[in-house]
Amino acid sequence: MSDQQQLPDVPTEAWAGVHRGPLRVGEWVRLTDQKGRRHNFELTPGKRFFSNRGHIEHDELIGREEGFTVVSSAGGEYLVFRPLLSEFVVSMPRGAAVVYPKDAAQIVAMGDIFPGARVVEAGVGSGALTCSLLRAVGPFGKVISWERREEFADVARRNVNQFFHAPEGETHPAWDLRLGDLQEALPASGERVDRIILDMLAPWECIDAVADALVPGGIVVAYVATTTQLSRYVETLRVHGGFTEPQPWESLVRDWHVEGLAVRPGHKMIGHTAFLVTARRMAPGETAPRKKRRPAPGAYGPDYLGPRPDGVYVEPVED
Repeated sequence: MSDQQQLPDVPTEAWAGVHRGPLRVGEWVRLTDQKGRRHNFELTPGKRFFSNRGHIEHDELIGREEGFTVVSSAGGEYLVFRPLLSEFVVSMPRGAAVVYPKDAAQIVAMGDIFPGARVVEAGVGSGALTCSLLRAVGPFGKVISWERREEFADVARRNVNQFFHAPEGETHPAWDLRLGDLQEALPASGERVDRIILDMLAPWECIDAVADALVPGGIVVAYVATTTQLSRYVETLRVHGGFTEPQPWESLVRDWHVEGLAVRPGHKMIGHTAFLVTARRMAPGETAPRKKRRPAPGAYGPDYLGPRPDGVYVEPVED
């Protein structure tokens, strides 16, 4: 590609976490060998990358356009690219479990996270979802991340700053990382926001705080791991009455093997990671129409101990 055809680098003020053009000092690169093993490291002049297939000089990579193959001192071939966001989050250092790309994509899409949005995130974890939220809201939005544990917040801060190439002592201008418990801290802050993402053990405990902070039409998205958490959260939303009918789902990702006429499902699959639930905030004093469909027999039987919507009675124990 000639110089006249090259695109300029992504503007720094976009805070995209992406660069165009030749690889430069301080950037992270992703090397993939012939067996699919991946290695991420920061480009530093004079340093070497070592593997079981010999070494590669960082200086051999700096200044080249990404998308090339490099051969190590022992003959190993490696494909060289800048890491994508979806690749970065599954290989970055972890303090807590990460929200995987398949779920982060669903949260951004089904939560309708838009440029300029004001978003609250409860449970920053290792910063994986935070990167996707910041990418979605852009430098003119706001992501307020509440985290109870300082050690998790420190890991998330390093990961987010690394992905967005934040200068020393700075961070993404739209990010506000706070230590505290959302259930108490959000009402005390007086924040009014467009979207709230709950990634925590007991999201049902925060429903009142979420209702007070969300603007009418705003969306709350919960990320829960188990069916018992899912049931408790959904029923608590219903009992509250200030939200639309909760919509729960999960996403599964399966790869495919394709070689000529040999086309079949692959042996690897990303199955259950978590359940997602969305609901929209009603205007003050308004309630959504009640569901007309009757609950399945036994749904709210004597063994059910969770929140119970209005009009649902305790079914008698059968002989």
